[in-house]
Formats: sequence, C-alpha cells, structure tokens
Amino acid sequence: MLSRTASNLYWTGRLVERADFTTALIEATIRLSSLSAGPASLNAWASALAVLNADRSFGTTREKLTPRNVARYLTLGEHNISSIRSCLDAARNNARAARNRITSEVWGSINRAWLNIRDRQSPGSMQATLSLLEELKAEARGFEGALMRMLRSEGFWFIRLGQVIERGDNTARLLDVKYHILLPEGERIGGQLDRDQWTTILQTVSAKLAYRSIYRQGLKPWLIADLLVLRESLPRSLAASAAETVDLLNALGERTGRQGEADRLARQRRDMLETAEMSPLFQKGLHEFLRRYIRDNMAIHQAVIQQFRFA
Repeated sequence: MLSRTASNLYWTGRLVERADFTTALIEATIRLSSLSAGPASLNAWASALAVLNADRSFGTTREKLTPRNVARYLTLGEHNISSIRSCLDAARNNARAARNRITSEVWGSINRAWLNIRDRQSPGSMQATLSLLEELKAEARGFEGALMRMLRSEGFWFIRLGQVIERGDNTARLLDVKYHILLPEGERIGGQLDRDQWTTILQTVSAKLAYRSIYRQGLKPWLIADLLVLRESLPRSLAASAAETVDLLNALGERTGRQGEADRLARQRRDMLETAEMSPLFQKGLHEFLRRYIRDNMAIHQAVIQQFRFA
C-alpha cells in the first residue's frame, strides 16, 4: 500500500471518529444546558469548547458565548477545524483519495453524512439542531457497521488505528475538563448539577448502561473515572483504546514489515494502564495522569506518521 493511501485511511478514521464524538458531545451539552440556567448553562457550553480544544478559536469570532452560537460553531462552523461539517468534509476527501481501498458501503456512509450537512444553514432552534444530530448519529452507526464488514487487511487496520487513537484522545480530554472547569464555582460537589454533569459524560461516551451494569452504587466520580480509564471492556475507555492500538500496530507490522517506535510507545502505554489502579491515580493527581495520556497519545500519533512514512 502506498504511504499516501495509508495516510488517507488513517485520517479518515480519525476524522469520522472526531465528528461522531463532537455530535455526541453537542447533544449531551444541549440536554445538560436545558437542565441548568444562567452561568451553569453557559459553563456547560464553555466546557464543550474546551473538550474540543476550540475555545480559543471561538474567541476569535468575537461572537457572544451563547448556547445557540456555540452549537452552531461546533456543528456547522466552516472556519472551525473541529466542527462536524469540517471533519466530515476532510474525512470525505481522504476517503475519496483512498476509494479503491474501502467498500462502497463505507464510502456511502461518509458521503451521505457529508451531503446531509454540506448545505445546512444555522438550524435556528435547539430542537432543529437535535434533529440534525440524530441524522448524523445514524450515519455514524452506518459507518461503523460497514467498517466491521470490511476485509481485515491494511485498509481496515489503518482506519481503525486512526479511530482508536482519536477515541483515546477524546475520552481523556472529556474527563480532564470535568475535573477542572465543568462544575461552576460555588456549586456543591455531589449536588444535582454535579450529578447531571457526570451523567452527561457517560451519555457522551455511551456508557450509562455500562456504569449501572458494573457498579451498584450511585454516580461516584472515582467510579466513573475507573470506568473511563481502566475498564478495557468499555470500548471508549483509555485502556481499551491503548490495547487496541497495540493489536492494530502488530497486525500492520506483520503485514508491512514496519515496526518501530510507535509499537514501543503503544506497548509501554498499554502496560502502564494494565497495572494502574484508580486510588493511586487520584492521590497523585488525575489531571496530571490525563495530561500525560494526551501527550503520550500525540507521541504515538507522530511515531505512526514517521513509521509508515505518511505523505
């Protein structure tokens, strides 16, 4: 496989995953915002911008921080590289460049999602935004289903590698933002707003049922962190992303003969998570741990680019 094609497939995976995560985050934030009022509602939207690393770019628009403005910016913002529209546009371009390496079903799901959002104007109401998000979620599920039916070869593995690296980054940022800015000053930890925010996090990563199945207690921050960090059985956990990254690099290495720094860093991260325990992580600082994970994830991303000589 040409390095340029491998790069196109990898970025297709990353960008579709980013669009899917952004869709879930906006939907959850709308629902959280509807349960809040005043500063708490605006804080929820500020946190969504922070999770997507879009707070500074939104600031350059000079638009007022309102639910409608932020929702539009994250959904349709043409100059926001993290918006759903921008991600799907870039994903479609990458998929088209590697068209001979993906199935018609995979291409069709990406193309339909892009056509669905391409000419959309500002939805106007939050209900209209939710309707658009529901349509995009359906296309994302269609992409996942089509991808799982692909032949297990380089094309599949590079798309999945992009997905799991992006997924780990998203989960780490989501959890880190909660611990730093999501709960407004003066709000009681363990209060109704705090519980609503933790529920929003579980909704964003599709983990509400998983939490209830594993833990018999009510919502507890350390248990939610345990689920999203250390539980490999949860597909969007950091442990699951780390383990699958190793497996995908192994498969690619066996097929292409290219193994190196990306494999070493991925195994090192997986081994660290396999032996980690939540209590020591809290004591040493969950924020520091999550920031380290994000840095390590970026290092693996850069090593993948070098190892497979992405154009």
